[in-house]
Amino acid sequence: MNFSELSTLQLTLIVCFIVLAGGVIVYALQKRRSARLRQRFGEAEYESALVERGGRRQAEAILDERAKRVHSFHLRALTPADRARFVTAWEQVQVRFVDRPAGAVAEADQLLGDVMATRGYPVGDFEQRAADISVDHPTVTQNYRAAHAIALNHFNGKATTEDLRLAMIHYRALFEELIREPAEVNGQKGVPISSADYETIAALRAR
Repeated sequence: MNFSELSTLQLTLIVCFIVLAGGVIVYALQKRRSARLRQRFGEAEYESALVERGGRRQAEAILDERAKRVHSFHLRALTPADRARFVTAWEQVQVRFVDRPAGAVAEADQLLGDVMATRGYPVGDFEQRAADISVDHPTVTQNYRAAHAIALNHFNGKATTEDLRLAMIHYRALFEELIREPAEVNGQKGVPISSADYETIAALRAR
């Protein structure tokens, strides 16, 4: 049988079947892409992109662009010397939090920028930094955004000491991940970044 022998109804059914099959394939590919991006960026960052972009297609397009951008970076592990230097600097920042919480938060933000630059991340405006970090460190990106928001609130006179303590905890989460990763890459065991307890720090300041 050839196409000339098929009735109009038969041809219509064949075309409909092809269109339907194509639609199913496209839908399956879209679901697969969405699942991949949700897994890579985490639920919080994925949902944040949805809200920001106003739709799934736009959000997923920007997440894909982030991944491609970061893939083009020449990211590197910290050397043992750099890692030791940053750990010492972080411990000093934590100590200064007791007497100068606002200053310590600002220093923590700057220190994170230094770590990122040393790792090979372009250090531009905050939103770009957060977007870049979200590709490989999605679970702590929201912490980073929260800490930055608190720092801005402090600048506008709207942050309390407790807020600043939370900002330090958020900054610490990202710092520890950026520092720990090179140790794992180099086959070293992770070591505690600091023994400082921010609950204790807050208590000391309250005395």
